[in-house]
Amino acid sequence: MQLPSTLLENAVAQFAKLPGIGKKTALRLVLHLLKQDVNDVQYFGETIAKMRRDIQFCQRCFNVSDGALCSICSNGARKQHLICVVETIRDVIAIESTQQFNGTYHVLGGIISPLDGIGPDQLNIETLVERVEAEQTEELLFALNPNIQGDTTIYYIQRKIGHLPCKVTTIARGIAFGGELEYADEMTLARSIANRLPIGQYVK
Repeated sequence: MQLPSTLLENAVAQFAKLPGIGKKTALRLVLHLLKQDVNDVQYFGETIAKMRRDIQFCQRCFNVSDGALCSICSNGARKQHLICVVETIRDVIAIESTQQFNGTYHVLGGIISPLDGIGPDQLNIETLVERVEAEQTEELLFALNPNIQGDTTIYYIQRKIGHLPCKVTTIARGIAFGGELEYADEMTLARSIANRLPIGQYVK
């Protein structure tokens, strides 16, 4: 794509690095910014830079946060002894959008996948085990993608906390095996949470 300005070309190249954004879409976005007031564009850029510079991760659950604890962990109205274990922050957002879960979360940062070189030590599993023990968690709800890697991760963590008096459940099979939690519709996801199963009926 031949552009008349190096500055324009550099801006398009940066937008094109975003997932799902091709060069044509990137060019359309950049041309849109050119039509905006300079102060608005400057504020846009500063907002993105500030987000990346100042955003933190919750010391308790590893969700994104503005401080040491995220808004969910610091909310006294949430059921603090109920932990929903998810793979990524996007899954937290997906479940929160259902408005059917009133506990807390623990973001693993991925799932066990030997073929991809991801083992338990690269995930937030030990911190989860320590948290369940220290906080005397009453229920651990697994909301991992229903695939082989997700099942392997559930089985591994279940073995790690087997000695603790904690109820272990998983979202119901309303989520199709092999599906992605992030793309499930809100109703299906909400029902899966409401109809969660004892882990013994799921991972054998």
